[in-house]
Amino acid sequence: MKLIICVLVFTAAALADSNVEQLLKEGNDQFTAKLFQEAVKINPGKSVVQSAFSVLTPLSQLAVASVGESHDDILNAIGMPNDNVTKEAVSRINTRLSSVKGVELKQASKVYISSGYTLNDEFAEVSKTVFHSEVENVDFSNPKTVDQINEWVEEHTNKRIKDLVDPSMIGPDTVTVLANAIYFKGKWKYPFSELATYERDFYVTKENKVGVSMMHKKHAFKIGHSSELGAQFLELPYIGDETSFVVVLPDEVDGVDALIKKLEDPAALTRGLQTMWKQNVAVDLPKFKIETTTDLKQALQNIHLTKLFTAGAARLDKLLKGESNLYVSDAIQKAFIEVNEEGAEGAAANAFAIYRSDPRNTPIPFTADHPFLFFLMQNDIILFNGVYRT
Repeated sequence: MKLIICVLVFTAAALADSNVEQLLKEGNDQFTAKLFQEAVKINPGKSVVQSAFSVLTPLSQLAVASVGESHDDILNAIGMPNDNVTKEAVSRINTRLSSVKGVELKQASKVYISSGYTLNDEFAEVSKTVFHSEVENVDFSNPKTVDQINEWVEEHTNKRIKDLVDPSMIGPDTVTVLANAIYFKGKWKYPFSELATYERDFYVTKENKVGVSMMHKKHAFKIGHSSELGAQFLELPYIGDETSFVVVLPDEVDGVDALIKKLEDPAALTRGLQTMWKQNVAVDLPKFKIETTTDLKQALQNIHLTKLFTAGAARLDKLLKGESNLYVSDAIQKAFIEVNEEGAEGAAANAFAIYRSDPRNTPIPFTADHPFLFFLMQNDIILFNGVYRT
């Protein structure tokens, strides 16, 4: 049996609001750190963008649909104690993101089911009330179904994510596709002037440099330095003050790989963010665009989610009525981000396949002229992150 899934999600339950929010943050931080390490390994030496946040939905849905060790492995990966907490957290984050001020931030989820199959009643109810998923029966043996799914993804990512599902991923044995997409577009609260953008050398390594279009801005921003990470932190807010773009610039030109390694501990990032306070800053930041395709199957298997991809071990017993011999055969994410003088735009989608300051002060320089990390955040939740190497 074959099933496909492209998704996004989150977690919670009958706990105090603050506890649920904290579990959500910690789970997302841990999962983001793990997945980013793997995305970098899969794309060595390249600029990378990912949205681990968007992978939480399909995994949360699969947790609800699974039993046994596979179920426990999924919950462990996303940092959730049980299904009730997972569903509560997902519900809360959906509500929270739907009311973010000043930017365009939207997510969507859809379940495609092969003709002749029916969702398990409990899973159908959770998909509707928690994941807000549309449900549609389709013929997976029809090649046009691939186009139909890809068109849905394009529509919900402002056409930034194209051809998410490859025809080789689905066919007559496919039984379900859970599709999800996340899209963000925000304008800087304090935009850069195009007139101030200039050409400057960017040091890919100490010995290798290339020319880039460097944006320039002097303003009061939150800035800090982590001696633990050997890196500067800078936060650029978007209109509405609920979302921001955080740049983490290693002190050393060749320091980005060591920085990535140190951030295997998500608490190190949190401590670094806490060093920031508002000061007058002279910012030099490249304009850039990154598109990344990540083999999620490989990445998730590398973080010990192996049973999910193994026939007879996935135990997706609560997904479809009368069907238990299901497993994930493929999983993929396509992600996109563009940063320019106006602001930033980002999108991501996933597919899983299953078978049976004081302005008077002298400005502090923040010159991003060598590889750095970035985090697009909604308050304390990481929505996208990546590394820019040119």
